[in-house]
Amino acid sequence: MLTKRQLIILDALIRLNTSTGNPIGSKTIMNNTAIKASSATIRNELSELEKEGFIQKTHSSSGRIPSLKGYRFYIDHLMRPQAVAQDKMNIISDVLGTHVKQMDDIMHQSAQLLSELTQYTAIVLGPRAETSRLTGFRLLSLNDNHIMAIIQTDKGTIENKVFRVPKTISESDLVKVTNIFNHHLVGQTLIEVAQKLQRDIPLLIKKYASNATEMFLSIESVFKESTESRHHISGKLNILDFSENMDTKKLKSLYTMLDNSGDLYALVDQISDDFVVKIGEEIDHDLLKEFSLVTTTYNVSNYGKGVIAVLGPTSMAYDETFGVLDVFRKQLTRTLLEYYLE
Repeated sequence: MLTKRQLIILDALIRLNTSTGNPIGSKTIMNNTAIKASSATIRNELSELEKEGFIQKTHSSSGRIPSLKGYRFYIDHLMRPQAVAQDKMNIISDVLGTHVKQMDDIMHQSAQLLSELTQYTAIVLGPRAETSRLTGFRLLSLNDNHIMAIIQTDKGTIENKVFRVPKTISESDLVKVTNIFNHHLVGQTLIEVAQKLQRDIPLLIKKYASNATEMFLSIESVFKESTESRHHISGKLNILDFSENMDTKKLKSLYTMLDNSGDLYALVDQISDDFVVKIGEEIDHDLLKEFSLVTTTYNVSNYGKGVIAVLGPTSMAYDETFGVLDVFRKQLTRTLLEYYLE
């Protein structure tokens, strides 16, 4: 059980170390806090905190830095989200308040802005649409053997994709495929649609529109994108600022992992409504033992829940990060509601 003075000292040491990047000694703490104690007394308290495993020395004569145990205690018991400066509030409002026509634009802007505000790597997953129902499907013939598939849901969401089809595809084939989709899929949830696309629809296409088998694979990919969370990541180069101890091979593996959507979903999906912080080995990934991951969700009423996260060093400015994420998710929710209700 830490004493009140030890709590103040640990809190000060972590905040000072985060802001300066340097080991912190007793005189620095004495000069930057209201603790009524001598430098020698603070030094003794630092020794006790070190014995308990909350802080550690980088070498024998240095000041102290937080340990992973110290960071964990700080986040769970001492950390207070920092109010976001007005200039950052204005930037969030301006960027996310800009009118956009595509969901991917919102997600891309969100990840880019979050990375710029925190100076860490930002990950944004769009709201899942499992409960959405398919209300319309169309195939439009364009020029040069190109087709546009248009999907509409009861949430007002519209997906479209243009792809090239073989010259053997006729207008009657398009009508047949459209009829099959509308008869068997409209009214179903997107999850049910995905299941039927795997099980029933290929057999119907083969039976009634065999020329369209190749085209079906392209259409299927549009539906797949509709049921998956849109994911965007920004600020991967920021990792170079806090991975100096990582060798080139591991760094390349880390970048490969961040480019893999499946790995990203496993890393940040299935998160509770509250903020979740995983430090070092808590992330349960060999490449991220020297990192911290802060995640939280945003909930767009009736349209699904998404995830935002930042990946940074274990010494990240947690109080600032929490403050930015909280403001950010509220504005992102408002922006997405406006998008859906247009």
